[in-house]
Amino acid sequence: MTQYVVKVLITAALIVAVSEVSKRSMFLGGLLASLLLVSFLALLWLYLDTKDTGKVAALSTSIFWMVLPSLVFFLALPALMKMKFSFALSFGLATTLILASYGATVVILKKCGVNL
Repeated sequence: MTQYVVKVLITAALIVAVSEVSKRSMFLGGLLASLLLVSFLALLWLYLDTKDTGKVAALSTSIFWMVLPSLVFFLALPALMKMKFSFALSFGLATTLILASYGATVVILKKCGVNL
């Protein structure tokens, strides 16, 4: 249980750090967020919990394939806000687009013989 609490606290602290740094510098906040902290932590926690490098490699491969469709969100959100949509609507539409992109990517990868 202690290990679980430590994981949650470290993960939450990093997310808060990105938010706080972003208030002062968009560049530094973006840089910190772009380090794929969630992916790093997920890979680290998975290895520490299982010691299974095969699972870590499989998760890393899945993350690789899901990076491209995730970029849709970061392109769509500012574009929608520039079109004068509210933040909430822009965020919702960008989220819908990313989910559709994930779905399309999974279908395309399956047709290409890549199983995630």
